[in-house]
Amino acid sequence: MENFTYYNPVKLIFGKGQLEKLPEEVARYGKKVLLVYGGGSIKRNGVYDNVLSKLNDIGAEVHELPGVEPNPRVSTVRKGIDICKREGVDFLLAVGGGSTIDATKAIATGATTDVDIWDIVTKKEQATDALPFGTVLTISATGSEMNRGSVITNWETKEKHGWGSPYTHPKFSILDPVHTFSVPREQTVYGMVDIMSHVLEHYFHQTKNTPVQDRFCESILRTVMETAPKLLDDLENYEYRETIMLSGTLALNDMLNMGYRGDWATHNLEHAVSAVHDIPHGGGLAIIFPNWMNYVLDEQNAGRFKQLAERLFDVDTAGKSDDEAARDGIEKLRDFWISIGAPATLGDYDIDDSTIEEMADKTVIARPEYGNFKKLSGFG
Repeated sequence: MENFTYYNPVKLIFGKGQLEKLPEEVARYGKKVLLVYGGGSIKRNGVYDNVLSKLNDIGAEVHELPGVEPNPRVSTVRKGIDICKREGVDFLLAVGGGSTIDATKAIATGATTDVDIWDIVTKKEQATDALPFGTVLTISATGSEMNRGSVITNWETKEKHGWGSPYTHPKFSILDPVHTFSVPREQTVYGMVDIMSHVLEHYFHQTKNTPVQDRFCESILRTVMETAPKLLDDLENYEYRETIMLSGTLALNDMLNMGYRGDWATHNLEHAVSAVHDIPHGGGLAIIFPNWMNYVLDEQNAGRFKQLAERLFDVDTAGKSDDEAARDGIEKLRDFWISIGAPATLGDYDIDDSTIEEMADKTVIARPEYGNFKKLSGFG
């Protein structure tokens, strides 16, 4: 493996009833709070009222930014930045899933500079600071609660970019599995696909001697696969929600990829698809990942795919070539995602081939050459 330094400053507060710790955590940073959330589900399930009650306990002055989109828009981020600057906000609290947290990271960054936040997202400018922020997670999927990454969409230009900075780690994240009970079945499926996709992005790399990291990845993938059908039959089961929630956090807090760098081409491709068509991120990944696997599979890297097929899907490799075993594993991944209700083709979202070139162009805008396991280029 490669030399590495691991550091993650996020304070993770996990378990039932942990929202009780919100007042003392927020009070460390300030009392002028911007509360950021999405489409209103937190009001229906009671989380909103509970959070406001906790903030009232410390006499917080609360400003609100509702309506963060599933693919958060830079226009919404700019509204949040304006509120922070106008009201002198000194702390932000994201209550929701990855989209809400991603938007909050961008707001916190943009509130400390006169540089337009889109220039930072597109890496034309560097972040130099951010307001402190925390999260109350209500959807298990992106891992944004314990990393510095963020993905923001510019709907006007049909672009979607991932970015991050040393300043965009949350100060704390409160994870109560009960807060995910009301997540609908379809969104739960997308979340689990996203979690698995993060682990798979790590798994496909060219670095030698990573047996510990490989087994970490395989154990999380197997755990999600074993839990998924049980959770979908019992959406308010605490133990199943707890397992998936922790899996989502571990999948993308940089623990799994210590000493190497994964591929990440599939995420770049999906960002282009959902930038143009605004489909759910997890749905796009379910479509693209098996196709990416089949596309990049070759004689040199087939052993990696074969290992996954054997260890994750118990593929019997006797009498099979590495290529045959690998493709069996890829099909089993696709079949599993279909079995839990994930889409398999762009046609499942009524997307035809008329926008293929546009999506390819958007991919190249984000990064002309990408993929660390196998380089992809020449699109558009």
